[in-house]
Amino acid sequence: MKILIVFCISLTPLAAFSEVIEGVAAIVNNSIITKIDLAKYRQQLKQGSIVDDLFGNSTEDLLKNDKLLLKQLMDEKIVDSEVKKQSLFVTMERVEQEINSIQSRNAISREQLKEALKKEGTSFSEYQNFIKHRLERQAVIEKAITSKIKISDDDVMSYYESKYKNSSAKGFEFKIAHILLRQGKRSDQEQQKRALEVISKLKSGESFESLAGQYSEDPNYNEGGLLGEFKTGEFLKPLEEAIIPLSPGEWTGPVKTKLGYHVLKLLGRKAIADPSFLAKKEMLRGELYQKAFIKQFQFWLEQKRQEAFIKVN
Repeated sequence: MKILIVFCISLTPLAAFSEVIEGVAAIVNNSIITKIDLAKYRQQLKQGSIVDDLFGNSTEDLLKNDKLLLKQLMDEKIVDSEVKKQSLFVTMERVEQEINSIQSRNAISREQLKEALKKEGTSFSEYQNFIKHRLERQAVIEKAITSKIKISDDDVMSYYESKYKNSSAKGFEFKIAHILLRQGKRSDQEQQKRALEVISKLKSGESFESLAGQYSEDPNYNEGGLLGEFKTGEFLKPLEEAIIPLSPGEWTGPVKTKLGYHVLKLLGRKAIADPSFLAKKEMLRGELYQKAFIKQFQFWLEQKRQEAFIKVN
């Protein structure tokens, strides 16, 4: 009887230990990832629940690739180890500030947030814990990577020109005068003839300004035929194409547009950033930053993997 009791006592811990070993998917430093952890993570992905997207893997890829799923969990543990090592812990007060900010950005109340989480099968305490981990991981990444990424205006310009072929990040601002022989004032043939008369007189040495006073039919006429200042892409394309080859003080024409016949004079030109580039500049900077971040983050993670104790079961 005593032998049986001793045998039973010694057998129970061995069986339990065997179950623990079989349930372990991986060990990262001092953290254990169990098969239950993997199953829970997979379920969260299926439900669309809160999952940290810092690691750049899509939900679709994670769900169809068990090795990638385990790798992401291992990477999370590696980053969490760095949080502990550097004591970059976040207080619950900071967590609350972030949750309040999330509510404000989405224009929802605390109760609405809790209800949305409940539908995903996530408790509010789990959400708080997720936000805490996320902020701590961001702090590690900010210190190791983000603060070191610098995207200059020259980088953005080069990226713009490589992405949008045949486009330049640099443009011009033109100061222009014109003499307009207006559409509909006379027949097209007569207006063209008058425009050629202006050209002939310019060639003979008469001043552009005096001829503008005599001939121009611009309803918004300014002294000397001053049309105004225009950036690249801001005025009629035929006029811009005619002006680009000129040097300040030179004239050209006649140029026909829907308004009539123009004789143009370039009064001044200065280099500026192209307006279409300026409109896309910050979006492009964001794209460059994201590319640099992914590259640097993966490089940093690989270094940390090599430094870590990792055992995959």
